[in-house]
Amino acid sequence: MAHSSCNRCHSRRSKTKMLQINRNPAPEIFKVPKTPEKSPVNSPIGQSINNGPSPQMKSSIKRSAENLSTSSSPRKKRKNGEQLPQPKNPVALLNELRQGLTYTLEAQTGPVHAPLFTISVEVDGQTYTGQGRSKKMARLAAAESALRSFIQLKDGAVLSPLKPTNNVDFTSDEHIENGTSSDSESDCEIRILIQRSLESISQNNCKPDWLMRYEKMMRRMSAVGNQKVIPEKGPVMLLYELFNDVKFECVSSDGHQHSRFKMIATANNSNFEGTGPSKKLAKNAAAKAALAALCNISYSPMQTQLPKSTVTSINYSDKECPELAQTIADGIGKFVLQKFTEIMVGHEVYSRRKVLAGIVMTCGPDLNQAKVISVSTGTKCVNGEYISVSGSAVNDCHAEIVSRRCLVDYLYGQLMMHLNDETASDSIFVRPTKQGELYQLKDNIQFHLYINTAPCGDARIFSPHEEDATLGIDKHPNRKARGQLRTKIESGEGTIPVKNSDGIQTWDGVLQGQRLLTMSCSDKIAKWNVLGVQGALLASIIQPIYLTSIVLGSLLHPAHMYRAVCGRIENSIQNLPPPYQLNRPKLALVTSSEMRNPIKAPNFSINWTYGNAEVEIINSITGKTIHNKISRITKQSFFARYAKLISQLPLIEKRATIDCDYGEMKASVHEYQIAKQELFTAFKREDLGHWLKKPIEQNQFSLPQ
Repeated sequence: MAHSSCNRCHSRRSKTKMLQINRNPAPEIFKVPKTPEKSPVNSPIGQSINNGPSPQMKSSIKRSAENLSTSSSPRKKRKNGEQLPQPKNPVALLNELRQGLTYTLEAQTGPVHAPLFTISVEVDGQTYTGQGRSKKMARLAAAESALRSFIQLKDGAVLSPLKPTNNVDFTSDEHIENGTSSDSESDCEIRILIQRSLESISQNNCKPDWLMRYEKMMRRMSAVGNQKVIPEKGPVMLLYELFNDVKFECVSSDGHQHSRFKMIATANNSNFEGTGPSKKLAKNAAAKAALAALCNISYSPMQTQLPKSTVTSINYSDKECPELAQTIADGIGKFVLQKFTEIMVGHEVYSRRKVLAGIVMTCGPDLNQAKVISVSTGTKCVNGEYISVSGSAVNDCHAEIVSRRCLVDYLYGQLMMHLNDETASDSIFVRPTKQGELYQLKDNIQFHLYINTAPCGDARIFSPHEEDATLGIDKHPNRKARGQLRTKIESGEGTIPVKNSDGIQTWDGVLQGQRLLTMSCSDKIAKWNVLGVQGALLASIIQPIYLTSIVLGSLLHPAHMYRAVCGRIENSIQNLPPPYQLNRPKLALVTSSEMRNPIKAPNFSINWTYGNAEVEIINSITGKTIHNKISRITKQSFFARYAKLISQLPLIEKRATIDCDYGEMKASVHEYQIAKQELFTAFKREDLGHWLKKPIEQNQFSLPQ
C-alpha cells in the first residue's frame, strides 16, 4: 500500500508539471515534440500509470532550456560571432529624447514585505505613470509608458500598452513582472530603433550621445541664476549615465597611506586615474577626473558661488572666487606627487610626511611643457635656542614656505644664466631694454603652488564636516576670529592669534626661554600676494612675481581660503607703489584628495629644486641639514648669490662690493618696503592684528670677506 500511495503522488506531480507546461506555451523553438502515449491496458491493476515525459521529451526539454538560457543572456551573438547592439533602458532613452525630466513618487502601497511603488513623469504636458516592486522598476515603467505614447515601429504600428499592475495579488505564487515583459520582442526592437536613430542624428550633427546628455544636464544645472552647482548625482553614477563604455579597474593597492589604492576609469576610449585610501574613494576620484576632462563637470567646492548674504564689512565674499580648471589642478597635483615619489628613491626613511607642497611652472594653461620647480615637506619651525645670527639656519620649515624658498633658489639660477650671453636666451627672464629697468618674466610664464592641505592659520580655521563647509559659505563672517593674523608656535603644530602688541620679539628673551613665534602660512601667502614671491633682495632686480593659482589636496573651503590669501585686505589696502598690486590667485581642489593623517609630524623637512640631483634633508629643530651643514636655501646662501648678481648682471646698477649687512640691503629696496608697510597697515585697519617680527639681530649679518 505504501508503494502504491507513493506512485499515486508521483503521478499527480507529473500531471501538474505537464499542465503547467500546457498552460504557458513557449515560443516555437521551445515546444516539446509529441510522443505516443503508453497504453494503460498492459499496466498492472492498482499501479498508477506514469504519463511523465519520455527520454526523448527529457532530451528535448533539456535542449530547450539550454537554448532559453542562451537566448536570455545579456550579450546576444549572431551566427557569425558578431555581438548585437545592446539596447538602453527606457529612462536613458527618454532622457535623450526629452531633456530636463523629473520623476515623482506618487504613492507606495502594499504590505511592507512586498511594496508597490507608483512613479510619474511629465513629458510634453502629459503625465505618465509606472508601477513596480521597486522605485527603479517603477521609474523604468513610467519612462516606457511615455516612450510608447510617441514612438512607433518601422511598420507604423504603435506598441501595445503596458501590462496593468493594479489589484496585484501579493499572495499569488505567480511571478510579478513590474509592468515590463521579459520576453517582449517589441520592447527590444523599439529600444534598438531609438538608439540607432539617436546615433544617426548625432552623426549628422557631429555630436556624440554623451555630449547631448551632458548638454541637457548642464542646462538643468544652470537653470537658476546662472549659478554653478555641484551635480546632485555621485560621480560614478553620473559617469555611467553619460557614457556607455565605462569600466573601472584597480591597478594598485600597495601605495602610500595617502593613496593606497589606484583606480583607472575608462570612458570614451580614454583612461583616467584616481587614488585614495580606499577603493571606493579611489573610484570616485577616477570618475571625477573623467567627468572633469570629458565634460568639464567639477565636484570642487569652488563650484558654489558665494551668496551675497554673506557680505560683511570687509566685503570680500560678494565676489566670485576665481577658480582654476579642474584638469589643470589635477595635473599640477599629479606632477608634484610623482616628482616627490621620484626624488625620494633611496631616501624612503625620510618619505614620511604630513604636509607636502610644490611649485609647478607652466607656459599658460598648457601642461605639456609644465616643469616641477620645487618639492618640499615639513610642519615645524626652528627651536629658539638654534636661531642664527649669521643667517645660516632655516627658521620656518613648513612645506609651502620651503617650496617658496626653493623657487627663489631657482630664480637666482635663471638670473645667473644672463651672466653668459650664450645661455641668456634659455632663461625665463627677459633683459630690460634700458639701464636701470627691471628684469621680467617671459610671456605666459606662470607659477602654481600645490599644498596637500589648507595652509595653517586663517585658511584652516573651520570645521570641514559642518553644513556651511559643504556649501562653501561662511555663516558667521563677522566673528572676531575671522581673518585674524596668527602665529605658529615653537616645537608644536597649529597656530594662535596674534595679541595686540608692538609685534617685536627680543633676542635675549627667546634665548631665555620665550617661545619663538613665526607668522602662519596663510598670512605669509597673503603677503606674497602683495609683495610677490621673489623676496626683498630680488625685488631690486626683477619685477614682482605672483602665484597664478593655489591648488589644495584637501580642506578647501572657498570662503575661508579666499579670505585668508587676499580677501581680508582687498578693501583696506591702498596706495601700493607700482608695479606692486593685490594678486588674487585662482583656487582649486584636486579630485584625488587626501584624507586626514593623524600620525605624529616628523622633525625633518625635505626640499628639492629643479636642476638639483639630490634632495636636501633639514632638521626642523636646528634649521640645518641632518649632517649639520648650512642649507642651500638659507638667507646666507641667497645673500652671497645676490652679491654676485649685482656685481656682474648686465643693465643694472653694478656694485663691486656690498658694504652693508643683510637687513640694511633689504631696507634699501624702497618700493618693496613701502608696499610692505602698506600691507601691515591694511591688517591694522581691519583690526586683524599686528605683524609679528623676528628679533632684528638675525638680519644683522654681513657677507664673509
